[in-house]
Amino acid sequence: MKELVEVIAKSLVDYPDEVVVTENESDRDLVVTLHVAQADMGKVIGKQGRIAKAIRSVVKAAASKENKKVIVEIMQ
Repeated sequence: MKELVEVIAKSLVDYPDEVVVTENESDRDLVVTLHVAQADMGKVIGKQGRIAKAIRSVVKAAASKENKKVIVEIMQ
């Protein structure tokens, strides 16, 4: 999941070198944290959060095969 979020985020932002993705895994949950530059927050979140919602939907669909719950957090 980390690689998926990283590829999506780097293709959206102006400063792809500042994209950092970390993941913390527990028994059934996986928390993916996306850190981007301050200037790129709007591009990752999108109008009314539509891009962030789309990223979460794609990751959720990819994780459904593994029977895991994935939470994507976007930080600056």
